[in-house]
Amino acid sequence: MKFLNKIITFLKEVRLEMKKVNWPTRDETVKFTLTVLGVSVAVAAFLGSLDFIFNDLLSCFVLKGQCNLSKIFQLFQ
Repeated sequence: MKFLNKIITFLKEVRLEMKKVNWPTRDETVKFTLTVLGVSVAVAAFLGSLDFIFNDLLSCFVLKGQCNLSKIFQLFQ
């Protein structure tokens, strides 16, 4: 019974603390969500381009495969 009282007390305290939380407005939530999505897409594009470049360099110099370095230089022009 003592254990059950501790759980009930804990849940009551959680409820009180949740009332004190400063929740973001709907506009703030949308703004932050769009910011996270935008940064995620930018980082994914950056890492994808690095993967493409290093994959091509590895294939060209280490594996002695077909070099497509002209494609890489065309991307930056």
